[in-house]
Amino acid sequence: MYLLLSCLSRLRIGKPASVRSSLLILSNGFSSSSVQTPPCSIICADPCGAGLGKLVIMNANEGKCTDLEKKVPLELVDSDPMVTIGASHGWVATLKDDGVVRLQDDLNPVASDTNPKRIPLPPLVTLPRCQTQIVTNVAMSSSSPKDEDCVVAIKFLGPQLSFCRPAQSNSEWINIRIANPGFFSSRVMYSKKDDMFRIPGSGGHLIGSWDPRTEDHNPKIQRLRFRNLPELPKTKRELLDSCYRSEHLVESRTTGETFLVKWYKKATTKDTVKMKTKAVMVFKLDEKGNAVYTKDIGDLCIFLSKSEPFCSSSSRFPNCVDICDVDEAAIASLEYDSIIGGTCTNGAPYHIPPQNIDY
Repeated sequence: MYLLLSCLSRLRIGKPASVRSSLLILSNGFSSSSVQTPPCSIICADPCGAGLGKLVIMNANEGKCTDLEKKVPLELVDSDPMVTIGASHGWVATLKDDGVVRLQDDLNPVASDTNPKRIPLPPLVTLPRCQTQIVTNVAMSSSSPKDEDCVVAIKFLGPQLSFCRPAQSNSEWINIRIANPGFFSSRVMYSKKDDMFRIPGSGGHLIGSWDPRTEDHNPKIQRLRFRNLPELPKTKRELLDSCYRSEHLVESRTTGETFLVKWYKKATTKDTVKMKTKAVMVFKLDEKGNAVYTKDIGDLCIFLSKSEPFCSSSSRFPNCVDICDVDEAAIASLEYDSIIGGTCTNGAPYHIPPQNIDY
C-alpha cells in the first residue's frame, strides 16, 4: 500500500525519481509470441514542450509508477474543463467545441505516439428534450473501433443513448430515447456474455439491455432481488444514506461472472470540496435475477474509473476494488471492508485494461 500512496503524490505534488521499466509482461511467464500488458492507471504527463507530456502510469500488478517515453497531448490529462468524456479498451473519447466526438489511443501506453490514431465519429444528433453536451460514459463492444463489427455506445446525462459503428462506411448514430428516468444518470457497459449493452437503473433494482442491431429500441428489463444483505450498524447505515451512490455493472471475461458494484462517495469538508469513497458493496448476479452480496470475488480486482469498468485477476490486490477518480485514488478491500488511499486531482482518471499484443 505504501507504493500506492507514494504514487498518489505524482498527481500534482512534486516529482520523485523516475522509474523506467518495461511495460510488457509475458502472458505465460516464458518466451512467447504473445504478450499482455497488465492493467494500469493514468497518473499524469510530465510536460516536455510543444503542448506534450511524457505519460506516467501506475502498473496495477506492481503498484509502482512508471515514467514512459510516450508523449501525449497535455490537454488529455491536464485541461479545465476536461476535454475527455470517457474511455473504453484503452481508447479515450474527446468532445471539444466543434461538437465532434473523437476516439483516440493517445493514453494507451502501448499505442504509438509517433502515429496516434484519432477516429472522428459521426456528428451528434440531439433528440427532442435531450442534450448531448454532458456525457455519462462511453462503452465499446470490441477492443478497437477499427473492427468492422465494433459498436460504440455513448450514454448522455438524461434520456439519450446513442450507438454507432465507426468502421462502417457512412456510419451514423442510432439514437434512443430512454423512457424510464431511473436510467437517466446511469452508466452503460457492454456485456460480451449477452452481446448487448446494459445499464443499471438507479438503486440497482433494474437492468436495461439494448441490442443496437435490432430495430426494436425497447430495452429488455431484468429485475434484481438482493440477497444476503449484511446487517449494518446504525452509524454505517446513516453514513451510507448520506452518501452519493452510483451503480456499476462489470463483467469478468475470464470467469463469466457479472457483478453489480454500489459505490458510495461523500464530499470532504477540508479546503476545496472533493468526493471521497466511503464504501463499496459488490453483488454477484445470476441469470435468475438474484443479486447476492459478497465479500469474496476470488483473485479478481474490479477497476472503477471514468473508463468502462472491467475485472482482471490480480496477485497484488485480489478481492479488491481499484478506484481512480477525479478527486481520489484508492483501493477498497472487500474482505476487510476497508479503504486505503487519498484525495488528489487527476485530470485523466482512467484505468486501462490489459492489452493483448502479438509479435
